[in-house]
Amino acid sequence: MTVVAGDFLKQINTPADLRKLEKGKLAQVCQELRQFIIDNVSMHGGHFGASLGVIELTVALHYVFETPHDILVWDVGHQAYGHKILTGRREVFHTNRQYKGISGFPRRCESEYDAFGVGHSSTSVSAALGMAIASSLKGENRQHIAVIGDGALTGGMSFEALNHAGSANTNLLVILNDNNMSIDPNVGALQEYLTKITASQTYNRLKSDVWNLLGKFGKKAQGLASQMESGIKSTVLQSGNLFEALNLRYFGPVDGHDVAHLVSLLADVKALPGPKLLHCLTVKGKGYEPAETGNATTWHSPGVFDKITGVIRKEKTETAEPPKYQDVFGVTLVELAKSNERIVGITPAMPSGSGMNLMMKEMPSRAFDVGIAEQHAVTFSAGLAAQGMIPFCNIYSTFMQRAYDQVIHDVCIQNLPVNFCLDRAGFAGSDGATHHGAYDLAYFRCLPNMIVAAPMNESELRNMLYTAQLPRPGKAFSIRYPRGQGSIVDWQLPFEKIEIGKGRKISDGKEVAILTIGHLGNLAQQAIGELPAENIPAHYDMRFVKPLDEALLREIFNTFKKIITVEDGCLQGGFGSAITEFMTDNRYSAAVKRLGIPDEVIEHGEQTELYALCGFDKQGIVNAVNRFFKDGEDCPTPPSSVRRE
Repeated sequence: MTVVAGDFLKQINTPADLRKLEKGKLAQVCQELRQFIIDNVSMHGGHFGASLGVIELTVALHYVFETPHDILVWDVGHQAYGHKILTGRREVFHTNRQYKGISGFPRRCESEYDAFGVGHSSTSVSAALGMAIASSLKGENRQHIAVIGDGALTGGMSFEALNHAGSANTNLLVILNDNNMSIDPNVGALQEYLTKITASQTYNRLKSDVWNLLGKFGKKAQGLASQMESGIKSTVLQSGNLFEALNLRYFGPVDGHDVAHLVSLLADVKALPGPKLLHCLTVKGKGYEPAETGNATTWHSPGVFDKITGVIRKEKTETAEPPKYQDVFGVTLVELAKSNERIVGITPAMPSGSGMNLMMKEMPSRAFDVGIAEQHAVTFSAGLAAQGMIPFCNIYSTFMQRAYDQVIHDVCIQNLPVNFCLDRAGFAGSDGATHHGAYDLAYFRCLPNMIVAAPMNESELRNMLYTAQLPRPGKAFSIRYPRGQGSIVDWQLPFEKIEIGKGRKISDGKEVAILTIGHLGNLAQQAIGELPAENIPAHYDMRFVKPLDEALLREIFNTFKKIITVEDGCLQGGFGSAITEFMTDNRYSAAVKRLGIPDEVIEHGEQTELYALCGFDKQGIVNAVNRFFKDGEDCPTPPSSVRRE
């Protein structure tokens, strides 16, 4: 079902159309744009609260600046729905985050208005600064705007960029979208500092009054006011301004929902040379009462909901369903921590998404949300481990990439027993390429002093977590699991230790052996159930990519000459590569077909759609087995490219 746009919105196909309107019409445009997003997301799902919170800011930015000539960079992109609608994607917005539809995040290949592709936070200032310097070197007269949230500002990369920006003297405007939320509420000293600035409106009123008064006496008087500015700030705020200390001219805080005022303010700020920061106060979910006053974490990405009542719709089921892996992690960690006082939990700003919120609630002194700071999370965990604690550092697989140096330098080289729990491993679904956890098996198995494992189901995850907190001689322990539900309902069984590096045979078969790692072992079992009796392969759940179960592999290669490996990870350097390396190093000979993520960027879609696209869904496994039995040969590789047009 296609949503009908309002009278003004349907006339806007590009920001140039928006700029033709009188300033007084912008409030109506904002109302129509907000309603269009509510109508679409309520029916099709997607990120919600963040985009509603920046409607007025989005309209004002495209109204004042000459986009795409002037460059607008969004941080993360959760808040860019209004931007997409105003920049030519209104008619296809209903396909947002759907297979073969538009992306939920800005993407350079999707529109000239998407100046920089995003998905991970805290990148906007660095990117916009790089573009600003490039424009300067090329002699181009452009404006460069980075929109960053107060949550993303907790990421160290944003401070590195701000530090550089203050000394670069470029035409850069940083807009701080301050709503006291990322996905979960923000934490830390920075948030307290922003709250202090927000609470001190006196300085901003005083500055405005003095500036307007002295303006009547000419530019020389206003020049004197500029020299007085730092003194006024120091007196009224009782401390130096952090952003001013970085040589960024600071304006704000201002009401981020007053579109007329924003237009006037942005026009004034636009005329000022040098790096600047505008502090806007916004409300996540603004204009939709259930999201504005309800649980902001829930309304970050609520799924399909009734737009009239605000009731989030969930599929009804007559039978009990398996829990989500993240919930199994959260419940199990609390259970283990109650019996082991040395266990501590760490997450970089994803407590509800990872399940760490359960431990934070029950044991607040032993569970830490460190903000969007993966590098700090890892080295902080290493420090805890160095003093005898047992850290469980829960980071989404895609975000683990941001702290790879810390894993090598601060954990593995020092042989510290940090436990890494990698949520959302493999295909992450509709969030797309920036969120897929495609590489962790490959980038962790090459590291010394690192155990790499993946459970096939919830019970296995529970037992791996139990095993990870038992004494062991050094070594970090990586446990990866996918987004979404597991495969068994009765998972909360008594703990059992899993021997590290020990795989298991799931079922017997002939001629062909399927070797799986992690949750995809369940798809292999389903595939076996659909094969004819004469084509039943053996199935082995290897559990560990490092160390490999070499005794089990010798048994497999001595018995089978046709091997299929299945993984929800990159084929280059991953699980299948580990198996073929073992085969080569030990002089075995077999036909091996590796099923997994090819060496390409795979875009967004439901997990099942992406499994099928890459040939390792249930039917893909069936096809691989049947071809081995039919021809005795390796099945052909899928088309050379799985990229979608």
